[in-house]
Amino acid sequence: MRAVVQTVAEASVTVDGEVVGAIESGLLVLVGVARTDTPEQAALLARKVYELRILDDERSASDIGAPLLVVSQFTLYADTRKGRRPSWLAAAPADQAEPLVDAVVAALRERGATVETGRFRTHMLVSSVNVGPQTILLEV
Repeated sequence: MRAVVQTVAEASVTVDGEVVGAIESGLLVLVGVARTDTPEQAALLARKVYELRILDDERSASDIGAPLLVVSQFTLYADTRKGRRPSWLAAAPADQAEPLVDAVVAALRERGATVETGRFRTHMLVSSVNVGPQTILLEV
């Protein structure tokens, strides 16, 4: 699994003109799932994201109760080594990826995190105001 974690002043996801998830002063987490990923990796990724010390004064979301907006992002597994058209062969198909993204969200909530989400299998408009900017790539 991969996650791009960004510190944000605000972030939201809109689907069909409706805001389905929004946060202020927290982390935007774009999660990509590979075909070989497992529920154990989802739990590990959740722990790493929640305890990642990238907020002010080297604190984590778990330290200060910062909210998270989790959005599925299969394009994190794009293979662009050949040609101009990305290959998506490494990305898990939607029916495999959705339960694992849900597992990341559930694991974050079990740790006490406030989590908003996008909506799987929809065309999402993701908006964010990055702080820093700080963008970290995590892989498990």
